[in-house]
Amino acid sequence: MAELESVIEEKLIAELTNGESQWTYRPDIRTEDELWANFKYILEQNNKAALNGMPLSESEFAKVKNDLSHASFYDAGQWLVGENGKVQVHVHRGDKVLHLLVMNNEHIAGGTSVYEVINQYRVFKSEGDEKGRNRRFDVTLLINGIPMIHIELKNKEHPYMDGYNQIKNYISEGKFRGMFSNVQMFVISNAIDTRYFSAVRDTELNKKFLTGWVDEENKPIGNYIDFAKSVLKIPRAHEMVTKYIVLDNTEKKLLILRPYQIHAIEAMRKASRTGKSGFIWHTTGSGKTMTSYKATRNLLMDIPAIEKTIFLIDRRDLDQQTGTAFKSYSENDTVDVDNTENVRGLIKKLTDGNRQMIVTTIQKMQKMIRDSLQEGAKDYNKIKALKIAFVVDECHRAVTPNTKREIEKFFANSLWFGFTGTPIFEENKYEKKGDLAQTTEELYGECLHSYTIKEAIHDGAVLGFNVENLGPENIKVEDEDAYYNSEKHRRQVLDVILNHSMTKLGFQNGKGKTYEAMLTVESIAIAREYYDLIMKIKAGEDELKISEEVRRILPDFPKVAITFSVAENKDNSQANSEAMKRYLKDYSKLFDTKTHGLDAIDAYNTALNDRLARKNNKYEFRKEQIDLVIVVDRLLTGFDAPCLSTIFIDRAPMKPHHLIQAFSRTNRLLDQNKMYGQIVTFRSPKEYKEKINEALVLYSKGGFGKAIAENWDTVLSNFKLSLKTIRSFAPEPEDVLSLSKKQKKTFIRLFRDLDHDFAHLKSFSTYNPGLLKEYNFTEEDYEDYAAIYKNVLAEIKTELPDDGEDDVIADDYELVAYSKFKVDFEYIVELLQGFVDSVNNEESGSTEFNSKLKELRETVDEFAAANPKLSILIMQLIDEIEEDKEKYRDKDISVIINQMRHAAADKEIRKYADKWFLEEEEVKYEAHNYKDGKLANENKLKESANYSAYKESSEAPLPKFKYYGELSKEFKEALMPEISPLIE
Repeated sequence: MAELESVIEEKLIAELTNGESQWTYRPDIRTEDELWANFKYILEQNNKAALNGMPLSESEFAKVKNDLSHASFYDAGQWLVGENGKVQVHVHRGDKVLHLLVMNNEHIAGGTSVYEVINQYRVFKSEGDEKGRNRRFDVTLLINGIPMIHIELKNKEHPYMDGYNQIKNYISEGKFRGMFSNVQMFVISNAIDTRYFSAVRDTELNKKFLTGWVDEENKPIGNYIDFAKSVLKIPRAHEMVTKYIVLDNTEKKLLILRPYQIHAIEAMRKASRTGKSGFIWHTTGSGKTMTSYKATRNLLMDIPAIEKTIFLIDRRDLDQQTGTAFKSYSENDTVDVDNTENVRGLIKKLTDGNRQMIVTTIQKMQKMIRDSLQEGAKDYNKIKALKIAFVVDECHRAVTPNTKREIEKFFANSLWFGFTGTPIFEENKYEKKGDLAQTTEELYGECLHSYTIKEAIHDGAVLGFNVENLGPENIKVEDEDAYYNSEKHRRQVLDVILNHSMTKLGFQNGKGKTYEAMLTVESIAIAREYYDLIMKIKAGEDELKISEEVRRILPDFPKVAITFSVAENKDNSQANSEAMKRYLKDYSKLFDTKTHGLDAIDAYNTALNDRLARKNNKYEFRKEQIDLVIVVDRLLTGFDAPCLSTIFIDRAPMKPHHLIQAFSRTNRLLDQNKMYGQIVTFRSPKEYKEKINEALVLYSKGGFGKAIAENWDTVLSNFKLSLKTIRSFAPEPEDVLSLSKKQKKTFIRLFRDLDHDFAHLKSFSTYNPGLLKEYNFTEEDYEDYAAIYKNVLAEIKTELPDDGEDDVIADDYELVAYSKFKVDFEYIVELLQGFVDSVNNEESGSTEFNSKLKELRETVDEFAAANPKLSILIMQLIDEIEEDKEKYRDKDISVIINQMRHAAADKEIRKYADKWFLEEEEVKYEAHNYKDGKLANENKLKESANYSAYKESSEAPLPKFKYYGELSKEFKEALMPEISPLIE
């Protein structure tokens, strides 16, 4: 029999507090008053001098409590950064302002830091929250009295996802308020499998971002005790919520580093202490930019000998996302991150005497050394003597061997740390030029930490790939140019993109949730021809037509843009410039933006990048979304757009590192339905297959499996096997109903395999529903099995596990082959939240404001067909926001709408309870546990009835036996139909 959760809780606390641990168990802190009292005591102890021995008065502490109660976890994160690492509260005493130290983020494992563990903390429902429930939290870790890490534990009979769902419910109920609004990190475990994630709104929680811990060798650590030893002991736990938290100012979210990112930073720290340089090999898409930011920042904080850290990037990357990301991450940091506008500014930063982190381009650095700092010049010796750590993103591309030698010769006291997802090895080394380095290791030193594409896919840090190599197989070499440059070929390519990529582009997710694609070609001239052909097709002026099915789901598809360097080809620069002017007008018309002239091409590229990345709330609206961008080389490296799912490649096979870089635009994590990065090539299929295999082997440290890249034949074979297996187990969906409990669990697992493989099959361009006839299977058959699956899953979840049962069904799987063209409640809440967050900077009544409001109302109208009652409430909220947007500034819409719908349901419950003289709480319990037309405990509901009071107050009371029958009938036929749309 599995251990009780209370025993697991006790063992975790024992592990945290034993031996030399600095955690102290506080069983006396179980309520909000006790938590505040403890914090007040610690605050006063750490500020005796400032308080002059006088404790805080009631009014002074009320102000402190207000300062510690935040509107969101992100707001708390901003406050917890502090000023120069010192987190403070400020209170007025007489004519003075007292600056009280709450926490010093540099006092890790010492100084003013106090570490405490509490458990079974009681959270009472808010006043006026009639639906609310009192809750108990499992284990919470306090730093200086503030809850910073919260842990929910389950035993082995339950999946760890039960803990995740619990936390999600607590957030949506507004339970993490007051002092608990400061939580930065959540941990969930079922004793054998443990995950952690950063604190965000419930609508922003994403199962794909749950992170397991791995050691320095990337071996997983799942047991909760081992996890506690590795992650929750001091100093690591304190570092997790200070050094390894990033505040993304663009998305207004807390981000917490994954273990491989932390190990890389610590490896760099260790190397720098011994004067060694080196490189970090982390596969593209695994968060290198964030790792390099934190590494650059922490080197400055942790190594006193380093006077400046310089993050070097190529000028092209400033046009992309690195500079923007660094600015976003550094907005709330204790370290100044300075971008240099020109060489003069760079010299000023290097000579100002401040220890700081500087972001600059390789071009400015070269210009400074070559032109501005000749020997004998002012500041020459001062700058040359600086002890500097250079951190280089995309290190094999940004800094050539010759350039690095030039800079290194000038900065003799420098360390170099390179970041790359695609190192240069012996197998693909640079061409030999004298004695210059030919590989990444020769250029930077040994690899300090690696995290390969194979490891990242295995851990779920990035997605695997679907690869389709289309095109003629036996075309003669001498015929290739003519064939691939023909309009016939381009039509075939565009037919695949426009008419056979619905699953790839997430059409099944519904409006506003679709994905994007990129088409890369080998020249600007070809890119222009593709763009013009798409515009003809879209206007109905070409023989190729967009299918009715595509038009039905997305009438405005495809929304397309093009980007290239107008000066890239001097022979055609005039023609390219004229064409780009036209494309800019098309873009402005499509998105109702100011027309960008050629003099503002950088502004256009930035706007297009932002639209592709969709990292701002405004891009949750379909009207702001783009479907396809045509490129030559732009955006193929260093560009992060999680909603980009597919890259179409119509060009000759690329070198291994270029292939992996291009592929890796597609495999960022996003949602449950994005299972793979989709790759489609249209030339030389045999050669492409060989080149792709070589690249994957090279960047997986040798060898790769089906998790990395799969083809049509393999996926079709998997589908046939899954279908055959489930049919042998339950030939027809209704056959499942007669299975035993154990067999039903087997069915659940078998159907999940079928669902996964069917979705995978449908993601290929070669998929056609007609091929299912060969296997005597249809979409309707799938939907019938899916309906039975949902019922069986609900049935098993409500049953108590048998003694000793370890066959637990994890509740962490969502059906992915199921088409969801309808708008759902969760999407509307996200859209509402995005609307509220984005309109803060817009005037009510402005064109932009009204446009978003119109789309919101149209979306709710669409939702009304499925749930008219809930849509009425949502419309009420939209009206209120339109009338007074200030009232909703920085508010969590999920909490507000949940309170509204439960209040509406409670009103109906109260009316029913009053009519039949029943206990309201009993009615509420039965309403929330009503299933398949049956009450959870009908007898108990009847026992709560006061027939005497009913009889006395009614003019024509029913006889007792009819009374019970009627109240039960009305519950099922009137009350539940009324409130089910609100509470389900």
